[in-house]
Parts: sequence; structure tokens; C-alpha cells
Amino acid sequence: MTSVNINRATASSLDPRALKATSIKTTTDPSSEQEPAALHITATSSNPRMFTLPWERPLATWPRDLLANLPRGISRHVVRFVHVGDDVYAMKEITQRVAEREYELLRKLKKLELPTVNPIAVVTGRHTREGEPLEAMLVTQHLKFSLPYRALFARNLRPDTAERLIDALAVLLVRLHLAGFYWGDVSLSNVLFLRDADAFSAFLVDAETGDLHPSLTDGQREYDIDLARTNIIGELMDLDSGNLLSGEVDEVGVGNRLVDRYHSLWSALTDVDSFDPDEMWKIERRVNRLNDLGFDVDELEMKTEEDGNRVLVRPRVVDAGYASRKLLRLTGLDVQENQARRLLNDLDAYRASTWRQGEDLEIVATDWMREVFEPTVRMIPPEYRSQIEPAQFFHEVLTHRWLMAEKAGHDVPMAEAVQSYISESLPEYRLDSEDMKTINEEADAGVVDDEMNWQGGRAPAGQGKQATRDQADKDADGHETVDNGVNVRADAGGRTGAETQADRDRAGGKVPSQPAFEDANGGRSSLRSVYAPGSLDAAADQDDQDDAVWASS
Repeated sequence: MTSVNINRATASSLDPRALKATSIKTTTDPSSEQEPAALHITATSSNPRMFTLPWERPLATWPRDLLANLPRGISRHVVRFVHVGDDVYAMKEITQRVAEREYELLRKLKKLELPTVNPIAVVTGRHTREGEPLEAMLVTQHLKFSLPYRALFARNLRPDTAERLIDALAVLLVRLHLAGFYWGDVSLSNVLFLRDADAFSAFLVDAETGDLHPSLTDGQREYDIDLARTNIIGELMDLDSGNLLSGEVDEVGVGNRLVDRYHSLWSALTDVDSFDPDEMWKIERRVNRLNDLGFDVDELEMKTEEDGNRVLVRPRVVDAGYASRKLLRLTGLDVQENQARRLLNDLDAYRASTWRQGEDLEIVATDWMREVFEPTVRMIPPEYRSQIEPAQFFHEVLTHRWLMAEKAGHDVPMAEAVQSYISESLPEYRLDSEDMKTINEEADAGVVDDEMNWQGGRAPAGQGKQATRDQADKDADGHETVDNGVNVRADAGGRTGAETQADRDRAGGKVPSQPAFEDANGGRSSLRSVYAPGSLDAAADQDDQDDAVWASS
């Protein structure tokens, strides 16, 4: 596995925030890895309950009363959600070098304010009470209200759900690539999804195969995109084989959609525009378009061509989150980008309906929070408060209210709309116990390094860590795999894929040929992001809805 460590020349080009992200520094030489003789925890959390967890036991055998019953994504490692005081952490059992490397990468990505899970700790030096060594543990914070893609499809979702997930994945991939992050394992299984108004947001959860660079070559970017397309098609076909996918979904078409969306967004963010000197108004249009996509522009680079007849303009995009940062400044609400856009639309409609266009928006926002938003979200039933975000609840109530008013031909009071939404639509958020059991059983089916499964307690004497390593070096069919500097991955069906540094070098020099797609289970895939292309039209419809509701209030 390629180390995330970087040489001095590369380091000088990286964002300083990433360089100072963590004290953990992984090594490129596996033989030099020294495992601590005693338990060693490097953590960003001061939660004292971390030290009381049963680190001396394999994760697969931890007491049930510690575990949180949440849906898990498919992984080749043992993964569990664990209650640690008032927090819920995701624990992943992996080798020390991989755990430290992934912790380091996630810390860097968080410092760059990219959408990833929050790394909490890396735990090494684990041993059983009998002295047998155990694998290290990577600890991340559970992303509240998020779900793996299979859990989303276990519910009765709209037929276009797959396309909305792919749209968000395209944004996530663009954001990561803009920051210089090469993923190397783009798949739906490596992403968690949050509802974001009528779209979704995607968060990276698995960075094992990634690398952070000052910038990426076109070949590296295209390799990630090609791999993503192949994996996504395979995962959707796998869903279809389990009757979880709408018959209207064209799996190959959805995979192609990712490629199209990615290139469209990348072009919008990075292309150089050429204007006549008397067309400078087009610069503002370009900036407004980027803001609509959810991206801030830090500065514009402008220069004239040699003949002076044309002006070349390149925007320097900072990051996504234009609407969410504006809403945070006005109200203190920290929500997803499309949710923020919807709430800002409602705030504007409230301001117009109360004839307060001349007042400071900050003052109006305070009244809107007190009179509209807070009374609405307080009506969320207690049993659903851990399953739906307040901002998402508010968005869906607004849409439900507009539909009720359109059907009735007159305005509907907000309280009535909330009660109707709770009784008619909110139950769709509930994931029943059978679905939860099926999802987690499928997740566990992909595990290939389960400490000899540990079903009968601990491994036989003398077969602790080495037995685990031997088992991890075999795929689900019992075939040997190679681990000499190669990342070996396996999906739920036992298929493995290897990626070496040579693969990455080739990707940096040219666009590799598209990976061959073999069968319905071929490959793992997973991602998601903040803005879903196509949601601008939806946002325009929501503007009309909000104006109509408040005009009649």
C-alpha cells in the first residue's frame, strides 16, 4: 500500500492545513512497523469512556449492550457502531499500518473542510487477556441521520433515487479532485448519504486507497471516474437482483450519468471564459452560476490576449457551501446546501409576506426562526428525532403544505400541514427490524478478515494475529491473494481487485482503458455530495411554492 507520506517538494505545495493535520505519520516500509507492547490510543476526543471499552476482545465479540443498531455498509473488515457515552462511534478493525494511514488521511481531508466522516481515534497495541495480538482499530464518528446506499433502497423511494445519488456522487468526486485527493476506490459502498432537500449529500467514509496531492493529472481523475462508473453499474445490478431497484432504472445509463455530470461540473468550475471587453457583465453571470451550484468564488484571474481584443477570466473556486454559510450567518443553522437554499427561499417569502423588505435581513431571520422554523420542528415526534434532520423535516412539510393548498384551492395552516405530513409521509423514514437485519447480514457477508470469525470465542492458541493475516490474504473462494505492497479489496461476493502504485503512475500519465465490467456483482462503489445537478429547476419550483404559501398566509 502506498504511504500517504510526501516528500519535501510535494509538501511545500500542499495546503498548510493538511500538513499539520495530525501527529500520526505512517511509514512506507511495512517491515519497520513496530506494534506497541501495550494499548496505545491517539484520539481527537477527550471522551474518558474510550478507555473503558473492551479493547482486549475482537470487535466481532463485543457485548451487544455496547452496540448501536444502525445499518452498516458492505465492508471487507469487521465494522460495528458502538455507544461511547452520549456519542456513537464507528469502529473498524484493520491492520495498524492501514488504520494509521487512513486516520491520517481523514484528518487531512477534514482540515481541508471536505465532506468526510470525522476521525476520532486510532487504537494500536491491542491484545487478548491471554496475550494474543489483535488488529488495530480505526474509530470515526457516526454521521447522524446518514445511511448507506443499500439502506436507502430498502425503503420505498422514488424511481429517480439512483440518479439523485449519482448526481451527489459527482459533486463529491469533483470536490475531492479539486483538493488533490485521488480516491482509487470510488463506490457507493464507500459513501454515506444524507437527505438534502429533494437531493442527497454524500460523505466519504473509506479512504484506505486514497492519496493526497497538490493537484491531480487528467489521467488520475479519469481513472477515478472510470472506476466509479464500473462499480456503480455493478452495485445497481446487484440491487436489481435483490428486487431493491425500480424497473425503470437503467443501470448502465446511471453509470454514464456520473461521467456526464462530473465533466459538466468540472468544466463549470475550472474552464477559462473568453469575453469581449464590452461583455464584462458575463463575469457576474459566471460567478452567479457558480454560487447557484453551491460554490464560493474567492478571486478572479483576468488577463487580456496579446491583441487586447479578448479578456480571459478564470475563477478561483474556494469550496461548496455558499447557501449553507449564508444561512449559518443569519440563523445559526448548520445544514446541507440544498436544505439551506430551501430555508433561505422560505425566509425571503416570509420577509415579503410580512412587508419587511426594508428591514435588515438579520432581524427578519431572527423573527422567522422564532415564529416559523422552531415551532414547526418542535412538532417532530420523539421517535423520529433520531431519523430525520429538523431542516429536512421543515423542507418536506413546506412541500406537503403546498401540495395540500393546491389540492384544496386555498391556504392551509402550518400546524395542519405538519400533522398531515406526520401521519401520511413521515412513517416512510422508519426502517423496520427485518430490513435492518437483512442489511447488516449482507454487510457482514463481505467480511474476509474477521479474526477467523471468532464465533467460538478466541482463535486457537498460537493462531492469533498471524492466523488473521493468513485468512485476510484469501478471498471468499479460498484463493490466495497477494499483499506485497498491493491493496487487495474484496466485495461481498468474494471478488478481489488490486491496485498498485504502478497503476496510479499509469493513471497519471494517460487515461487508462475502461475497467472491464463482468457481472451483476462486479465491483464495489459508493459516494455522494452536496449539490445535485438538476436541482436548480427544483429550486425554482420551490421558490414558486414558497411565494404562493406566504402570499396567502
